[in-house]
Amino acid sequence: MEHQEIMTTYLAAFIRQLSAMGIRYAVVSPGSRSTPIAMLLAEHPDFQIYMDIDERSAAFFALGLAKEKRKPVVLLCTSGTAAANYYPAVAEANISRVPLIVLTADRPHELRNVGAPQAIDQIRLYGTHVKWFEEMPLPEAEEEVLQFVRQTAARAVVTALQQPAGPVHLNFPLREPLVPVLKPSPFAGEVPVPAIENFSGTLRLSEETVEIVAKEIREKDRGLIICGPIDIPGFAEAVVALSEKTGYPVLADPLSQLRSGRHGKERIIENYDSLLKDPKWAGRLAPNVVIRFGAMPVSKPLTLLLKKVKTAAHYIVDGGNGWRDPVKRGTTVVYSDEIDFCKKLSNIIVMNPVSEWFTMWEKLNQQARQIVTASLEVEKTFDEGKTVTELAAALPDGSTLFVGNSMPIRDVDTFFQATDKKIRILANRGANGIDGVVSSATGVSAGCGKAFLLIGDLSFFHDLNGLLMTKMHKLNLCVILINNNGGGIFSFLPQADEPEKFEQLFGTPTDLAFEYAVKMYGGSYIQPQNWDQFRAALSEYKGGLQVIEVRTNRAKNVETHRKIWSQVSREMERYFQGEQQ
Repeated sequence: MEHQEIMTTYLAAFIRQLSAMGIRYAVVSPGSRSTPIAMLLAEHPDFQIYMDIDERSAAFFALGLAKEKRKPVVLLCTSGTAAANYYPAVAEANISRVPLIVLTADRPHELRNVGAPQAIDQIRLYGTHVKWFEEMPLPEAEEEVLQFVRQTAARAVVTALQQPAGPVHLNFPLREPLVPVLKPSPFAGEVPVPAIENFSGTLRLSEETVEIVAKEIREKDRGLIICGPIDIPGFAEAVVALSEKTGYPVLADPLSQLRSGRHGKERIIENYDSLLKDPKWAGRLAPNVVIRFGAMPVSKPLTLLLKKVKTAAHYIVDGGNGWRDPVKRGTTVVYSDEIDFCKKLSNIIVMNPVSEWFTMWEKLNQQARQIVTASLEVEKTFDEGKTVTELAAALPDGSTLFVGNSMPIRDVDTFFQATDKKIRILANRGANGIDGVVSSATGVSAGCGKAFLLIGDLSFFHDLNGLLMTKMHKLNLCVILINNNGGGIFSFLPQADEPEKFEQLFGTPTDLAFEYAVKMYGGSYIQPQNWDQFRAALSEYKGGLQVIEVRTNRAKNVETHRKIWSQVSREMERYFQGEQQ
């Protein structure tokens, strides 16, 4: 057998097994050393290929696609620093539990550490940020090697999906010549390869263990169910049912998928961030038991409250056998499928669903909602909070909204109110970086057909290259760009009180005209001058790339937020004073 035939047989066996395991998407960065893998992926009829020139963008695109599909996506690049550019997205995928199969082509061993071009040390390149690494053998056609290749492909899929899900990394050393044999196609007229069966169960607690939890909860009358970022179909209904049985309100982060949908939302508290801003009243809302699902919510006041509550029983429920307790107040880590835990606990526990504790939270949440709504209704100039409320009102049922970090996700936390519309809200809240947000959103749009992105100007600038994918692959992405000409989140931090160096080091105004960049990528650009034009731009969006730029003022934005928080605090004071009379 010639070298190219051996290489083709070897790599085709790997790709054939990926297909048998249900993998359908591959994101490819162009390069020479990865030529045979790229060409064979494109040759296989089951794979949909997305070509992304920028490796950093490609990795975040794959991350977004995998996040939307809840399935592994293949990510392929050539040797050298191309692989290093995947690093930020790999780290994000690891922390946020997104399954990726990262394939890096490499120089063969005789070209390593001898000064060959485009050669860096790729062994365990991503360190602890991947669940598993394998250095693949050089291509051979021996049956034992081919069986190893097939098993490695199957293991990569299984490992990426196994909870907690995450990225795996396979490094392929390849010798020249690199062009595979495609005539005849190695995938033509063959008998399909059976998938290597994998029976991965979910973590489930015994009835006896659930009863131990229930016994302690029955003795606690001031409980909170806290749901951070979690995206599991069926979880919303299960956790609401648990709330009804325990009488505990559900504090729902916008990424918990609990603020929108068909499930009942009478138990959902979405304005907890505003309620907990004033330390004077936050203590009155302190729980004696916490049941927490998902990653930590974005709300800093909630984090501070949990840190202060040192004597509460704090259950951290994790279906992925991970450890997510940054506040270090967990008293019990419960490794169990989240839905199964809710159902089992609901079956054996019956408390007061409308206790004084729950009624207090419900009334305060309603008051905060009314204050937020009333404050923004009278706002005539462009405001970041009102942008969120207007966007939420305009989004069609069934929409997918990707949210940028820094201020956008915090504004969504504060201003996105519960709705019966089904709106899936996604974000990169693993490492919490602003890099790759545009690319991740384009990946999401590739998965769901049409997506919306809420993003700030610095994050948008940081990943402008991500817009190229909308042009190359005709994707549908509507970008709501909030431009306050700098890092708006820093205006809420203590360094804002040092004006002499603030703008230079933190405000970082760029004065960019984004219209030209949008046109370069073939998109349409709209800068509305009033709210009617903003609503019209959203309602008239049909597809393709559209950027709606909303220009706001950083200082005024801080003022609006603090005014709302002050009003909420005054209403809480009236509530608690009336309670004492």
